[in-house]
Amino acid sequence: MTQTPTGHSPAQGQARAQFTVPAQHPMVTVLGSGDSLLRVIEKAFPAADIHVRGNEISATGEAADVALVQRLFDEMMLVLRTGQPMTEDAVERSIAMLRASENGTSDGQETPAEVLTQNILSSRGRTIRPKTLNQKRYVDAIDKHTIVFGIGPAGTGKTYLAMAKAVQALQSKQVNRIILTRPAVEAGERLGFLPGTLYEKIDPYLRPLYDALHDMLDPDSIPRLMAAGTIEVAPLAYMRGRTLNDAFIILDEAQNTSPEQMKMFLTRLGFDSKIVITGDVTQVDLPTGTKSGLRQVQDILEGLDDVHFSRLSSQDVVRHKLVGRIVDAYEKYDNENGTENGTHKGGRNKRK
Repeated sequence: MTQTPTGHSPAQGQARAQFTVPAQHPMVTVLGSGDSLLRVIEKAFPAADIHVRGNEISATGEAADVALVQRLFDEMMLVLRTGQPMTEDAVERSIAMLRASENGTSDGQETPAEVLTQNILSSRGRTIRPKTLNQKRYVDAIDKHTIVFGIGPAGTGKTYLAMAKAVQALQSKQVNRIILTRPAVEAGERLGFLPGTLYEKIDPYLRPLYDALHDMLDPDSIPRLMAAGTIEVAPLAYMRGRTLNDAFIILDEAQNTSPEQMKMFLTRLGFDSKIVITGDVTQVDLPTGTKSGLRQVQDILEGLDDVHFSRLSSQDVVRHKLVGRIVDAYEKYDNENGTENGTHKGGRNKRK
């Protein structure tokens, strides 16, 4: 997409830019079905006047707005050239990234196109990609470091992206097996009070990991891979006393580990293995008085060579937009009332 000179001047103090969409890209891919993408852009730049005629798009307004609109369309074209469609969510995230870069609040040089076109894993007709700048940095950190902590609220893709990287590593023969584990402690329930065999008791805690696997692998192959030990899904207690070589190991819901469990897990690391630990320090379900190993480990390992902490926020939530607003609302309430998750710190969710 190029900027071309115009035949008339904008009003004093305003700038004008005109873009030509190449003929090989239908305008519906740029503007969206029913102009849905164009409406997102117009809402984001209410002071700019954006017009479309044929394959020409013009923008008039404050110089800063016009420059950002031009950069946005340039980034959209780079994404479209890869064959990946633009969505309303992708446009909104691109605008947020460009504004952060413009305001100096972004500490990197990554562009929206670089973030949105990074493929992690293609499976069953869909491609898994990062959707935000922090998600891309999290994925890049997994490539560069032996131990990575992904810390952030629900819906930020911490576990899902880690599992996609694990499957990618297995398929490319970087590792020989995947080990997925979770502490079996949630919401005050205890295994001994649940009915059924041990497997039936632990299965509900591990079910989210199975669900993600089914998104990334042929479901028929999963029982075979698990029977061969290529993929193992087990509670954290099963890790004790083991040394895990040639493996991609993921500890999920790590906020529900005790400091002793966290140390035990980290020291399972063997040769040619990689560990990713994910969790949300604002949703601890441990009994009152038990410290969270995920909270403590940040003070112990921060700055250690080959250990990286990736921190995601409500801006990285990729579920329904309301989820991000809910996370922000709880954080605001807690800051104003000295609570945690809406509960007084003397209650069950007391900060540990």
